[in-house]
Amino acid sequence: MLPSSIPIPLPGGLHGSLPRFFCVGQKFSTKTLENIDRQVAKEFQKFHGLNLKDKSIAIGVGSRGIKQQPAVVQALVRELLKVGAKPFIIPAMGSHGGGNAEGQVKVLENYGITEDSMGVPIRATMEVVELCKLQDGTPIYCDKLAYAADFIIACNRIKPHTSFRGPYESGLMEMLAIGLGKHAGATALHFRGFAQFHQLIPAAGKAFIKNTKTLFGVAMVENSEENLQHLEFVANTDFVTRDAALLDMARGSIPQLLFDDIDVLVVDEIGKNISGAGLDPNVTGRAGSREPGFDREHPIGRIVVRNLTEETEGNAAGIGMSDVTTQCAVGKIDWTKTYLNMVTAGALDGGKLPIVADTDKDAIGIAIRGCPGVDSKSAHIVRIKNTLEMTKVWASETLLSEIDNNQHLEVLSDPFDCQFDNGGYLMGSVY
Repeated sequence: MLPSSIPIPLPGGLHGSLPRFFCVGQKFSTKTLENIDRQVAKEFQKFHGLNLKDKSIAIGVGSRGIKQQPAVVQALVRELLKVGAKPFIIPAMGSHGGGNAEGQVKVLENYGITEDSMGVPIRATMEVVELCKLQDGTPIYCDKLAYAADFIIACNRIKPHTSFRGPYESGLMEMLAIGLGKHAGATALHFRGFAQFHQLIPAAGKAFIKNTKTLFGVAMVENSEENLQHLEFVANTDFVTRDAALLDMARGSIPQLLFDDIDVLVVDEIGKNISGAGLDPNVTGRAGSREPGFDREHPIGRIVVRNLTEETEGNAAGIGMSDVTTQCAVGKIDWTKTYLNMVTAGALDGGKLPIVADTDKDAIGIAIRGCPGVDSKSAHIVRIKNTLEMTKVWASETLLSEIDNNQHLEVLSDPFDCQFDNGGYLMGSVY
């Protein structure tokens, strides 16, 4: 068992004087979809010729923390009810939620998707039907309840994946292949390794569509502030072309760290609601899968993770991609959920435990010590809330020259000192 305190009696101590900080705005595209209900109604008209009266329709909803997904699902349910359909919601999230039905329902509840808020049943099972096998022998599965329904609708965000690169990453094809395949489907595909996903995902998605009654997909693309900029209903015959095209759109919309030279990145929180990897490698440049395509041109020196989100319910996926964490974060880890997720994905690095500091102050001091040739007063330090919300960050005054020379960065405050409470925990918030 990890000790509750781990003294590190270094000569000179762990702490030096830190530079002052500024609150800095990072400017990204904020194109926003104005009216979700109207857009859902418009997109639903693409399928007005279908007779859905009395048809049972399974709506697959995933485990990602998509800010406006509840509104989208609610509007979709409303349109289906108008035409006399009998929709119900199923968790489409592979092994997440502890790999059991109750846990997956709880994940949806944490995102505001409940039977009361949606007005339709939520049905969950880990049982699956094997649909077929790919040429390499990989079995393709479908949630048993979804398979028994008259139609299936997949609802997902399109976004660059956190573990591999390919023409189809996190999106509709992936939800068919893995999310709706439940734990069995996730295990079967991950067994082949992320290096094969650029071929596996499209092959598995096509096989799923061929062997099920998939009606359409609800594709969502977010802007840098987590609001929807694009919402599209994709016919099953168009998954292949539209999923790839929307991924290109999404690549230009994800938030980034706009600083080149970062010695220490302080991350307030990680979690599955933030990113499938917990700590998004599209931001940090560190992928637990060890797959290429994520490296930053200027690598971050050291990364500190301060805490876990409440919504992640102890799943600390991604903590292993940091260099230092805190007793506070470690005390919240559900090891079973974390290890189940990491072992299923085959991305074991993400579940490793970094150096554990007693406090935030110690963690930052240790991280600076881990940067060769860098002292605390000259360190280039950036603090973010998480790898999803980055329109505001804290940046040390040592980064002022970068800020002044980048039109997408703007100083929003007077300089201030970094303050810690009596327990050594960082005070103040980024937002």
